[in-house]
Formats: sequence, structure tokens, C-alpha cells
Amino acid sequence: FRMYYSTMTKYDKQKSIAYAVSEDGFRWHKRAVCIAPEDDTFLDAKGCARCCVIKDAVFDEETKTWTELSNSWKMYYEGVSPGDNKHRILMAESQDGKQWIKLGLALDVGEDNAWDCKGVGAPHCIRLDDGSCRMYYTGQGPDGRTAIGVARLNGANSEWVREQATITF
Repeated sequence: FRMYYSTMTKYDKQKSIAYAVSEDGFRWHKRAVCIAPEDDTFLDAKGCARCCVIKDAVFDEETKTWTELSNSWKMYYEGVSPGDNKHRILMAESQDGKQWIKLGLALDVGEDNAWDCKGVGAPHCIRLDDGSCRMYYTGQGPDGRTAIGVARLNGANSEWVREQATITF
């Protein structure tokens, strides 16, 4: 088993993402920090936290099934930007689940006055039976209130698109 978790580094007090391993799912052994803030030019320079790691997979249109790829992973994580202090969802990839290469922005904050214009984070991704993926995430609005949103990634493109942004009863 492998677990990814938010932590703070001991010496420089940076919010980072580390991983631990377990043989039985009960006793965990810390291994290393795998995602840490970059310099002031990157969108996570003020911290990294709350991630979701999924194994890469391809969707077969004919059989309507997903096949996981061996040794290929995606991580969606929350990064805090140095420019505006807003939380954004970023992504990284790995071939071993230990060493990660940052790919950049996955989901940006919403437009001015949108329900998630002050920040997005805490991503959780799932694969759907139609070949798309959904990301559930938290958003913070202009008044400071938070809510849960959903974005969809279709197989043909690599851009997360918000689905329903408001609910009317």
C-alpha cells in the first residue's frame, strides 16, 4: 500500500506532500516528500497539500472498460500561488509513484464573483463508465463560503470543464 498525505517540512516549514508505505494497511512507514513548493515563479510556491493520486488508464470504446497502465500515475494536488495567495488544482505525473514531474495547472479559480473565484482545492477524481473522468473539489466564493464543485475531463481533450456550478431548488 502507498499513502500520500499533506505535511509540513521540519526545517523550512513548507507545506508539502509526502508518502508512506505499508505491508498490511495498518502499520505505515514514512518514506519521503514527493511534491514540495517551487520557486516564486510556480503556482505552488506558497505550499502544496490535499492530493488525489490515480493510476493512468486508457478507455476501450468497444468494451466500455478502463485498462490501467503499469507504472504510470497522475497526481492532482492543491497549490497556493505566490501572486494572489489563491489555491489552485495542479497536476504531476510519475512512473514509479515516488518521483514526480509537475505538469502545471489542472483547474484554475473561477471567474470574478463565481462561487469558486477565491480558490479551488481538495481534488478527488474518479473514472466514469463513459470514458470520462470527474473531479470533485472544494471552492471558495467571494464571501468566503465554501462549496463542492465538479469538473469533467473528456478523453478527447485534456481540459477539465466545470459541470454544474449552481443548484436551484
